[in-house]
Amino acid sequence: MRFPAALAVAGLVALGLPVSAAAAPQAQCANPSGTYSGAVPWGQRLVDPARLWPLTRGDGQLVAVLGTGVDGRNSQFAPGQLEGGAGTERTDCDGRGTIAAGIVGAQPDPSTTFAGVAPGAHLLPIRYLNGSSSDGGDPGALAGAIDTAVNRHAGVILVAVPAAFDSPALSEAVTRARSAGAVVVSAASATQQGARTYPTATSGVLAVGSVNPAGEPVQTEAGDHVGVAAPGAELVSTSAGANGAVAHRWPVTDPGLAAAYVAGVAALVRAYHPGLTGDQVVTRLTLTAHRPPSGGHDPRLGWGVLDAYAAVSSTLPADVSPPGAVPAAVPVPAVVPAAAPARRPSDVTAGTIALAGVALAAAAGVTVAAVRRARRRHWRPSRFTA
Repeated sequence: MRFPAALAVAGLVALGLPVSAAAAPQAQCANPSGTYSGAVPWGQRLVDPARLWPLTRGDGQLVAVLGTGVDGRNSQFAPGQLEGGAGTERTDCDGRGTIAAGIVGAQPDPSTTFAGVAPGAHLLPIRYLNGSSSDGGDPGALAGAIDTAVNRHAGVILVAVPAAFDSPALSEAVTRARSAGAVVVSAASATQQGARTYPTATSGVLAVGSVNPAGEPVQTEAGDHVGVAAPGAELVSTSAGANGAVAHRWPVTDPGLAAAYVAGVAALVRAYHPGLTGDQVVTRLTLTAHRPPSGGHDPRLGWGVLDAYAAVSSTLPADVSPPGAVPAAVPVPAVVPAAAPARRPSDVTAGTIALAGVALAAAAGVTVAAVRRARRRHWRPSRFTA
């Protein structure tokens, strides 16, 4: 499989291409591994969005995907699901934006076991990178992409490829996004020890760490800014270069993609709790996460691994604060997810009637068989007198 010449070694590894291929410049764009038909991907099983779809599929939400664009010719995106217009890009030579967008909102399809977290959400594909870079692009360009997402009224802004450096323009764009009520989600994906990505490390942004199937952290980036963790290794998702088909790439290991799972769940939360502010959505996601083994904050796992069902269904106090805002001596409020939706009374009644009918039919069958057997034996009922 061939990828853009500018794609760095780390990016090639993230997309599943052998590192040895990085030395040879390639002329073509990313292309699919095929149509995935294996077992339900582990990351999808962990998040388990289908359990939430009876409650919400993310309808009415707009999720901006900032990075390399999104290939609109992958048919696992519904017609009209990818928004067009000024600032959008429905092509993706690099491929990472399409993978992230699929995790957020790809439609269930009978040809594959893979599906996105919030298939009811619309996607706003924004490219801010000039060419391909595993380390992200210009923070000023990323600031402009965030402003475009705000101007298009995106409720969730996913920075699929964060920048390696901060800038005043980027910090100000994040402030404007939060003031507009948006949830800004960005991956902690720095590959160098001690390095941070941006706006991941910017105050108010939900910074996402990543885990592998064993629950171990994947990324190098660490710090107090990491909020939650989500699947970021051995993933399956939609591929660029699909040419109108349902097509995927796998296995994909890229810490940046963990943020896509969190963005998808943020869309579900916003759809189910439309009165929440962006900051309250972030609080809900961090407070309901599965705590790390230490019980406190982990520099690479944050406040724990994402729990989508608890984030959507739990009832939290109106004045609850995010874990990082609670002093260590004050216990974090207990979070109890709602029970699974009860069966409707009509379903219970219909089921009872059906079972009763089966029982009566069985009894009738037994009676008929007994009478026939008795007749063959010339049996007659006894007569009793008072």
